[in-house]
Amino acid sequence: MRSVKRFGTKVGAVVAATAMVPVVATGTAQAQQSGTINYTKATATDKVVETPLNDGRMIVSVWSDAMHQEVPNIVQRPRDGNESAPVLYLVNGAGGGEDSATWQAQSNVKDFMADKDAWTVTPIGGAFSYYTDWQRPDPNVQTRYASDTHPMMFETYLAKELPDLFESTYGRNTGTDRKRGLAAISMTATSVLTIAQKYPGRFQAIGSYSGCAETSTPIGHEFINIVTGLRGGANLDNMWGPFPGVPETGTNSWFDNDPVWGAFRFKEQMDRGEQLPAMFISTGNGLPGPHESLENWRLKNSVPALANQAIVGGVIEAATQYCTANLARRFGELGIPAHFDFAPNGTHSWGYWEDDLAQSWPMMADAMNARYGPI
Repeated sequence: MRSVKRFGTKVGAVVAATAMVPVVATGTAQAQQSGTINYTKATATDKVVETPLNDGRMIVSVWSDAMHQEVPNIVQRPRDGNESAPVLYLVNGAGGGEDSATWQAQSNVKDFMADKDAWTVTPIGGAFSYYTDWQRPDPNVQTRYASDTHPMMFETYLAKELPDLFESTYGRNTGTDRKRGLAAISMTATSVLTIAQKYPGRFQAIGSYSGCAETSTPIGHEFINIVTGLRGGANLDNMWGPFPGVPETGTNSWFDNDPVWGAFRFKEQMDRGEQLPAMFISTGNGLPGPHESLENWRLKNSVPALANQAIVGGVIEAATQYCTANLARRFGELGIPAHFDFAPNGTHSWGYWEDDLAQSWPMMADAMNARYGPI
C-alpha cells in the first residue's frame, strides 16, 4: 500500500483502460463484469426507485431536477442494517461508470465495505463530465447525459440532489447529524475537492485519489482537454467558458473550479471556526510498483495490457503528482490540514486506488462516525 504522510513532513495521453461500469438509456446497468441488469428508473414524480440485486446490493435510481434525467446508483447497505448510518459516496473516474472501469468491477469494494457500518453509494453515469456543472449543453460529449437542451449538472447532483433524496429515503435524515464522505479517483478526484470547498460542512470526509487538482493552469487545462475534450468529444468552452476565465468566485469558470486557486475557501472556513473535512489526498509518481505485474488479475496475464498500464498509466500519474504537489504547497501556505500521500511508486491504475480506499478508510470512518472494526 501507499504510505500515509501527514502534511508538513514531506511535502498527454489517454487514461489507462482500468475503471468502468456502464448504464444505457434502456434501463439497464452493468453492475459487475458479468453483464447488464434491468432496473426501474426514477421519474420527476417518483424521484427514488429501488431495484434489488441478487447479491444483496441494489440499484437506486435517483431523479435529477437539474438535469431532467435519472441517475442509477449502485448501493450497498451498512453491515449493522442501520438505515441512518453514514454514507460514503464513492465515485468513478473518467468513464463515469458507463464503461467497464468501475469500483464494482475493478476493485474489492463489495467485500471491503461488507463489514463497514456505512452505506456505499456509487453513481453510474457522467462519463467525461468532470462531475461539474456545465455552463451550456454539449450534445457531443460521449455520455448518455449529453443533451442539446440541458447542461450536465453533476456537481449539483453529487453535492445536493443525491444526498438529499437518498438520505431522506434511507434513514429519513439529511440534517447536520447525518455524516457523509465523498471519495473519487482520477478525473473526479479533482471535483470532490472543489465540492468540499464550495459546500462547507456538507461532507465530513474527502478521499481524492490520483487527481490533477488544478484547472486554471496550462497543465491543468491540458489534463482536462485530454480527458474531456479529446476522449470525451466535448467543446470545453461549454463546460467552464473560455480558458482561463476570471479569478472570481461564483463564475463557474476555470478558476472557480480550481482546488488550488480555491484553497482560500478552506482558510475562510477555518477562520470562521468551521470544521474542515478530513482529507486524504494521494498520488503515485508514475514509476512501476507492486501492481505492475502479470499477476495483477485485472491485466489478464496480458503483456500489452501491462505495458499500457506501466507506460500510459505512468505518464498520467506523473502529471497527477505534479498537480498534487502544487496543492500540497498551497495548503501549507494557508495552514490547511490534510493527509497527503506521495507514494514512492505507482501508476494511474486500479490496484493503487483499491489500496487508497483501504488506507484512507479509518480516517474517513472516524470523521463520519462510522465504526470500522468488530462490533
